[in-house]
Amino acid sequence: MLEILSPAGSFEGVIASVQGGADAVYAGFGSYNARIGAKNLTRDEFGRAAEYCRVRGAKIYAALNTLVSDRELPEAVDCAKAAWTLGADAVIVQDIGLMRAIRQAVPSMPVHASTQMSIHDLDGAKTAAAMGASRVVLARELSRGEIRHICKRSPVETEVFVHGSLCMCYSGQCYMSAVIGRRSGNRGLCAQPCRLNYGTEGRAGEYLLSLKDNCLVAYLRELESCGVTCVKIEGRMKRPEYAAIVTGIYTRAVKLRRDPSAGEMRALVSAFSRQGFTDGYYTGELGPAMFGVREEDGGRGDESVLSAAKKGYMNGEIQRVPVRFVGGVRAGEPAKIAAADEAGNTAVALGEIPESAFHRELTAAMLQTQLHKTGGTPFRCVGVKCTVEPGLSMPVASINEMRRGLLSELMEKRKYLEPREPGEFTAGFRLLNREDSPAVAVQVTRIAQLSEAMAALKPQMLYVPAEELGDCGEALEPFWKNGETVIAAVLPRVVHDGEKRALAGMLAIARGLGITDVLTGNLGQIVAAGSAGFTVRGDFGLNIFNSQSLRVVKDLGLRSATLSFELRLEQIRDISKGIDTEIITYGRLPLMFTENCVIKNSMGVCACDNFSGIKDRLGVSFPVIRSFGCRNTILNSKKLFMADKRQDTSSIGLWAERLLFTTENANECLAVLRRYLGLGDYAPGGFTRGLYYKGVE
Repeated sequence: MLEILSPAGSFEGVIASVQGGADAVYAGFGSYNARIGAKNLTRDEFGRAAEYCRVRGAKIYAALNTLVSDRELPEAVDCAKAAWTLGADAVIVQDIGLMRAIRQAVPSMPVHASTQMSIHDLDGAKTAAAMGASRVVLARELSRGEIRHICKRSPVETEVFVHGSLCMCYSGQCYMSAVIGRRSGNRGLCAQPCRLNYGTEGRAGEYLLSLKDNCLVAYLRELESCGVTCVKIEGRMKRPEYAAIVTGIYTRAVKLRRDPSAGEMRALVSAFSRQGFTDGYYTGELGPAMFGVREEDGGRGDESVLSAAKKGYMNGEIQRVPVRFVGGVRAGEPAKIAAADEAGNTAVALGEIPESAFHRELTAAMLQTQLHKTGGTPFRCVGVKCTVEPGLSMPVASINEMRRGLLSELMEKRKYLEPREPGEFTAGFRLLNREDSPAVAVQVTRIAQLSEAMAALKPQMLYVPAEELGDCGEALEPFWKNGETVIAAVLPRVVHDGEKRALAGMLAIARGLGITDVLTGNLGQIVAAGSAGFTVRGDFGLNIFNSQSLRVVKDLGLRSATLSFELRLEQIRDISKGIDTEIITYGRLPLMFTENCVIKNSMGVCACDNFSGIKDRLGVSFPVIRSFGCRNTILNSKKLFMADKRQDTSSIGLWAERLLFTTENANECLAVLRRYLGLGDYAPGGFTRGLYYKGVE
């Protein structure tokens, strides 16, 4: 049966979710979880929450799903160790370096690969499994067919989000909040700029990036048949009452194997919605109908629903732990009753010596009736075997006292946690930074941005989109001829399993052109591309934030890796670079990567070549460009420019600096490259230093 995993943004949230029927809860612990704005749990609260869950047969997972720097890594590992010793059943992790460190320090602790890892294909699940994950949380953009394909073949458990907020961007690939406001979604502080209004040319005040909340309650039996292990409810930032309501409805749908009633659907809307719900990703019906905003005119009705939910979970106790009783009442002996739970815990109680019956004789049926009365406790009586000799009498109060004592003893035994002894994390030797100046690498978005003049400047690396290679042999010829430029094919950031044939075709074209290197920001493509004989290089989408992450991707076979542009230069300097590393030092940084096509949703038609982008409420423009699979990349309004800061970027041990060309024409690309080579004076009109000096919160 599906595991129902519910949110707990506080200790009360743990109670609300468990009393709603959750099989497991996930809670933030420490400073390294993706909902820093939630109340989260202190060390003491996490221990109490783990005990609370153990007693009631539920699991608790510790969320440590943010990127961490080298200096933060020991503390994050300590959080994982503490969670394990306090009773956590697993830890949810985004950072692949932190995963490596936890596997070293707490090898017995199951690790779940967060949806922030952007795992959206079978190869991604296999790679996460090879790194030590026991479960992968799949990207929310997957359709039912794609989920089925992965789940039926995955070597590890799979988890799917079924209810709650949807990000416009693939989780883990959104940098909008960080770049424009220093509040990083990858660090748990997303400011949700997608919930603001954005307009297009001639149309203002629209909510082009604000998706409705996800709701898959009608598809739970289908998800189970797909092989999904766990269904997850989003909402650690929402009130505990929300968790109780939603969890209760999903629990009944799963356990009773039925669709929700009309009243339950109204309760879901009352708990929280954005103009209703969507199942667009799951059904494959993408488009404007998936979008909505939070309306505040239903406050009174919402409060009454939430208030009733709170009264229920604070004053009630769901009976969820099966318990069996065995008893005997014999003349001249104290009454004896034993109880056992499904975990093998047992308790025995001795009561009064029964008296001869003068008025009402005690029967086995009467004893069974009293033992079944487990209300107000976590226990549910599933069986009683008892013998009562005839002609005896016993006060009902005495039987009830024995039952209460037995259940109290079982509760105490269920609280017990076998001592857990974690190991230690060792960072390893820090390698010295290289001292030579970084090379200049160039990445283009369109073949038309290439020129013979650019080739004559001999950039060390040229990254070209794999989907552009079909008609670019002539354009690449000058770069082959200069004898110094290595050409690499840039693989699409997202390739679903149903698109793998197209990817194979791209790789075949690349091989036919003589290209031996590929660039990927996708965990699922690393091993596959390496097995196909290509030299694989890592892009920014891998979110490499620390030295341990570099060790992971080196072990996976990467020749070089791009470090996260959310790092400060000093953090980059301190990273131990076991393989060649590069950073992006020029261009419009990618803020979002979306499955929903902003262009088509805005224009009503596919108009990729005639779309200038979107504008925020202040009139700032963000270009939007088409990506493989009719997906979109939303770019920053300002260009990153570091040409006059090369003294800073040349002293932090980099192999290369990359110039990322997106909206520029060929002449602009040439002017930028010349400036970075010290041959010109180009500077964009209005630019940003990105996060390299100020960092993220």
